Amino acid sequence: MSVAYGPADPAEARRALDRAAELGVTFLDTADAYGRGANEEFVGDWLRGRGKRAATVLATKFGLRHDPVTGRVDTVDTSPAYVPVACDASLRRLGVEYIDLYYAHRRDPAVPVEETVGAMAELVAAGKVRHLGLSEVSPETLRKAHAVHPVSAVQVEYSLFTRDVVEGELLATCRELGITVVAYSPLGRGMLAGALASREELSADDNRRRWPRFTDANIERNLALVRAVRHVADEIGVPPARAALAWLLAQGEDIVPIPGTKRARYVAENAAAAGLTLTAEQADRLRAAVPADAVAGARYPQQALDRLGH
Repeated sequence: MSVAYGPADPAEARRALDRAAELGVTFLDTADAYGRGANEEFVGDWLRGRGKRAATVLATKFGLRHDPVTGRVDTVDTSPAYVPVACDASLRRLGVEYIDLYYAHRRDPAVPVEETVGAMAELVAAGKVRHLGLSEVSPETLRKAHAVHPVSAVQVEYSLFTRDVVEGELLATCRELGITVVAYSPLGRGMLAGALASREELSADDNRRRWPRFTDANIERNLALVRAVRHVADEIGVPPARAALAWLLAQGEDIVPIPGTKRARYVAENAAAAGLTLTAEQADRLRAAVPADAVAGARYPQQALDRLGH
């Protein structure tokens, strides 16, 4: 709501959160990196205004630090010394006494994950955090972390467009250890919603202009896959976004998609996916609409890819 997909619109974002609350949405995900703290402040202000803290599962993340000149993420810091500093700053911006789910946003491979999670566990002992999470880590790292303190959730990109990261050893490890998979970008950064007709519709400050799947060389091929998903969704009788989210929900009760909905008109559509139960045949057809090797382009620019899977 504060960064990445075009200009921020606080009034519309607040309407989106209000609508989500009306529909019974209780899980809110943010991070200190989103708008360099601005999104945490926004969510915290909304929570205070609604008086919804007790009914909300609030998740945030730490570990991505920004270059003060360019404003872009230039460092991953998961050092034990930084963990309590980052947490206290998030608590202050959110205006809450505790965080329900606290993630390491990425992992610095130079810092043993046991040390990071050990410092995070101290936050649990202090009552500042209730549950711990990791994001975009390897199965090996997850096992090491879980041995120090139970990991409740792993956040990772997962959608019809991005399946290889999750399906396989990572998902098997999560299920063995009883860890929930929180699926971010479940609509392929909006592409699977079917509303985007061309790259030219993206505003000049939309981060997707820099991402490989939205380049001139790749977007037409990927939009063809979206049309294939829409064809199946039409036969099911729902919009493509609802079908794509329902497909994720069909992968198991331990899969929790978090669509980044910043406009009120999309909130109800996305939330409606929770009421759609796909048949096995429908789920299979949606998967077949996006063959595993058909998506053109990596999911991030190279610099960001280098931070994943450690």
